[in-house]
Amino acid sequence: MTPTPRILIIDDDPNSSELIELMLSYSGTGYEITSVQTPEAGLRLAAAQRFDLFLLDYRLPGMTGAEVCRRIRRTDAETPVMFFTGTAHDRERREAMQAGANAYLVKPDDLKHLTETVKRLTGTGIPNPACGAATAARLSSSTR
Repeated sequence: MTPTPRILIIDDDPNSSELIELMLSYSGTGYEITSVQTPEAGLRLAAAQRFDLFLLDYRLPGMTGAEVCRRIRRTDAETPVMFFTGTAHDRERREAMQAGANAYLVKPDDLKHLTETVKRLTGTGIPNPACGAATAARLSSSTR
Protein backbone atom coordinates (compact mmCIF):
# COMPACT_ATOMS: atom_id res chain seq x y z
CA MET A 1 0.00 0.00 0.00
CA THR A 2 1.19 3.52 -0.72
CA PRO A 3 1.94 5.85 2.23
CA THR A 4 -1.16 7.95 1.54
CA PRO A 5 -3.97 5.63 0.47
CA ARG A 6 -5.15 6.41 -3.04
CA ILE A 7 -8.84 6.06 -3.86
CA LEU A 8 -10.42 6.13 -7.31
CA ILE A 9 -14.10 7.13 -7.28
CA ILE A 10 -16.09 6.27 -10.41
CA ASP A 11 -19.47 7.99 -10.14
CA ASP A 12 -21.34 9.93 -12.81
CA ASP A 13 -22.84 12.27 -10.20
CA PRO A 14 -20.29 14.93 -9.19
CA ASN A 15 -22.37 15.79 -6.10
CA SER A 16 -22.10 12.21 -4.89
CA SER A 17 -18.33 12.19 -5.44
CA GLU A 18 -18.06 15.48 -3.56
CA LEU A 19 -20.08 14.06 -0.65
CA ILE A 20 -17.80 11.01 -0.49
CA GLU A 21 -14.71 13.22 -0.53
CA LEU A 22 -16.18 15.40 2.23
CA MET A 23 -17.05 12.40 4.39
CA LEU A 24 -13.57 10.95 3.98
CA SER A 25 -11.93 14.29 4.77
CA TYR A 26 -13.84 14.37 8.08
CA SER A 27 -12.66 10.86 8.91
CA GLY A 28 -9.29 12.08 10.12
CA THR A 29 -7.38 9.87 7.70
CA GLY A 30 -5.60 11.45 4.75
CA TYR A 31 -6.55 10.03 1.37
CA GLU A 32 -5.51 10.99 -2.12
CA ILE A 33 -8.78 10.91 -4.02
CA THR A 34 -9.28 10.92 -7.77
CA SER A 35 -12.83 11.18 -9.10
CA VAL A 36 -14.03 10.47 -12.62
CA GLN A 37 -17.53 10.48 -14.07
CA THR A 38 -17.34 7.79 -16.74
CA PRO A 39 -16.49 4.11 -16.54
CA GLU A 40 -14.09 4.45 -19.47
CA ALA A 41 -12.06 7.16 -17.73
CA GLY A 42 -12.02 5.07 -14.56
CA LEU A 43 -10.84 1.95 -16.35
CA ARG A 44 -8.06 3.89 -18.09
CA LEU A 45 -6.85 5.25 -14.74
CA ALA A 46 -7.17 1.85 -13.05
CA ALA A 47 -4.94 0.36 -15.76
CA ALA A 48 -2.38 3.17 -15.66
CA GLN A 49 -2.04 3.94 -11.95
CA ARG A 50 -1.94 2.18 -8.60
CA PHE A 51 -4.87 2.70 -6.23
CA ASP A 52 -5.59 1.29 -2.79
CA LEU A 53 -9.38 1.29 -3.25
CA PHE A 54 -11.86 1.54 -6.09
CA LEU A 55 -15.17 3.12 -5.03
CA LEU A 56 -17.92 2.62 -7.62
CA ASP A 57 -21.48 3.63 -8.30
CA TYR A 58 -23.66 0.85 -9.72
CA ARG A 59 -25.51 2.85 -12.37
CA LEU A 60 -23.03 4.42 -14.75
CA PRO A 61 -23.40 5.65 -18.33
CA GLY A 62 -22.65 2.91 -20.84
CA MET A 63 -22.07 0.04 -18.40
CA THR A 64 -22.90 -1.01 -14.87
CA GLY A 65 -20.54 -0.70 -11.96
CA ALA A 66 -20.55 -4.52 -11.82
CA GLU A 67 -19.10 -4.60 -15.33
CA VAL A 68 -16.46 -2.03 -14.31
CA CYS A 69 -15.63 -4.24 -11.32
CA ARG A 70 -15.31 -7.33 -13.54
CA ARG A 71 -12.95 -5.47 -15.88
CA ILE A 72 -10.84 -4.23 -12.98
CA ARG A 73 -10.68 -7.76 -11.58
CA ARG A 74 -9.30 -9.11 -14.87
CA THR A 75 -6.02 -7.29 -14.19
CA ASP A 76 -6.18 -6.56 -10.46
CA ALA A 77 -7.49 -9.22 -8.10
CA GLU A 78 -5.97 -7.59 -5.00
CA THR A 79 -7.17 -3.98 -4.69
CA PRO A 80 -10.45 -3.73 -2.77
CA VAL A 81 -13.55 -2.62 -4.66
CA MET A 82 -16.55 -1.16 -2.90
CA PHE A 83 -19.85 0.16 -4.12
CA PHE A 84 -21.57 3.23 -2.71
CA THR A 85 -24.73 3.48 -4.75
CA GLY A 86 -28.39 4.39 -4.73
CA THR A 87 -29.26 0.96 -6.13
CA ALA A 88 -30.61 -1.10 -3.25
CA HIS A 89 -31.97 -4.12 -5.13
CA ASP A 90 -30.71 -7.55 -4.09
CA ARG A 91 -30.07 -8.53 -7.72
CA GLU A 92 -27.62 -5.64 -8.25
CA ARG A 93 -25.95 -6.24 -4.89
CA ARG A 94 -25.48 -9.92 -5.74
CA GLU A 95 -24.13 -9.09 -9.21
CA ALA A 96 -21.63 -6.61 -7.76
CA MET A 97 -20.39 -9.08 -5.16
CA GLN A 98 -20.11 -11.87 -7.77
CA ALA A 99 -18.09 -9.46 -9.95
CA GLY A 100 -15.53 -9.20 -7.15
CA ALA A 101 -16.66 -6.36 -4.90
CA ASN A 102 -15.58 -6.41 -1.26
CA ALA A 103 -18.42 -4.22 0.04
CA TYR A 104 -21.75 -2.82 -1.13
CA LEU A 105 -23.23 0.22 0.62
CA VAL A 106 -26.48 1.97 -0.32
CA LYS A 107 -26.95 5.76 -0.42
CA PRO A 108 -28.09 7.39 1.80
CA ASP A 109 -28.93 4.65 4.32
CA ASP A 110 -25.35 3.37 4.66
CA LEU A 111 -23.73 6.81 4.77
CA LYS A 112 -22.83 6.19 8.40
CA HIS A 113 -20.78 3.15 7.33
CA LEU A 114 -18.86 4.83 4.51
CA THR A 115 -15.77 5.98 6.39
CA GLU A 116 -15.46 2.84 8.53
CA THR A 117 -15.72 0.63 5.44
CA VAL A 118 -13.11 2.69 3.57
CA LYS A 119 -10.80 2.54 6.58
CA ARG A 120 -11.26 -1.22 6.89
CA LEU A 121 -10.64 -1.86 3.20
CA THR A 122 -7.59 0.43 3.00
CA GLY A 123 -6.17 -0.77 6.31
CA THR A 124 -6.01 2.77 7.69
CA GLY A 125 -7.19 1.98 11.19
CA ILE A 126 -10.32 1.87 13.22
CA PRO A 127 -12.51 4.94 12.87
CA ASN A 128 -13.78 6.97 15.75
CA PRO A 129 -17.52 6.11 15.73
CA ALA A 130 -18.43 9.39 17.40
CA CYS A 131 -16.67 11.35 14.66
CA GLY A 132 -18.43 9.38 11.94
CA ALA A 133 -21.84 9.77 13.56
CA ALA A 134 -21.37 13.51 14.06
CA THR A 135 -20.27 13.96 10.46
CA ALA A 136 -23.16 11.90 9.12
CA ALA A 137 -25.64 13.90 11.22
CA ARG A 138 -24.13 17.19 10.02
CA LEU A 139 -24.29 16.10 6.37
CA SER A 140 -27.78 14.67 6.74
CA SER A 141 -29.15 17.91 8.19
CA SER A 142 -27.40 20.01 5.53
CA THR A 143 -28.99 18.05 2.65
CA ARG A 144 -32.59 18.49 3.84
